[in-house]
Amino acid sequence: MPTLTINGKPTRLDVADDMPLLWALRDVAGLTGTKFGCGISMCGACTVHMGGVAVRSCVTPVSAALGKPIVTIEAIEHDPVGRRVQAAWRQIDVVQCGYCQSGQIMSATALLQATPQPSDQDIDAAMAGNICRCGTYGRIRAAIRIAATSKKEA
Repeated sequence: MPTLTINGKPTRLDVADDMPLLWALRDVAGLTGTKFGCGISMCGACTVHMGGVAVRSCVTPVSAALGKPIVTIEAIEHDPVGRRVQAAWRQIDVVQCGYCQSGQIMSATALLQATPQPSDQDIDAAMAGNICRCGTYGRIRAAIRIAATSKKEA
C-alpha cells in the first residue's frame, strides 16, 4: 500500500503501483480538481506537480510518485506563484467552461516557477500541451503575463 505526499500530507492509498496517479488522486484520495480529459497525455487537463515538475497524471503510475511531493490544484494557492496565477486568472476572467483550467493553472504555475519572466515563446512551449476547447488561449497568455509581472502575492 503506497504512501504518497499529496498537498503536503502523507497519504496512504490502497492502490496498485501501476494505477495512474490521476485515478489515485480522484477516486481514492477524493481530490477531484484534477480532471480526466484524454487519458493519453495529450490535453493537459490532468496536470499536477510531482517533485516540482508539471506532469500528466493520466499516464503517470503511482509508483513514479513515490518519494516525490505531489501538488494538485486544491493546494496551488499555498504557493506564492500559484496564488499570483489564480489571481491573474480571476482578474481577466480567463475561465469559460472551466474544465481544462486546473491543468492550465498547474502548467502556468510550473512555467513561472521555472521561468519567472517568460517570453512568448516560453509561454507557448509550456502551454502547448494544454488544450482549451473554448479557445481562451489569448486570455491564458495574458494572465500568465500578468502573473509574471505581479510583484505582490494575491
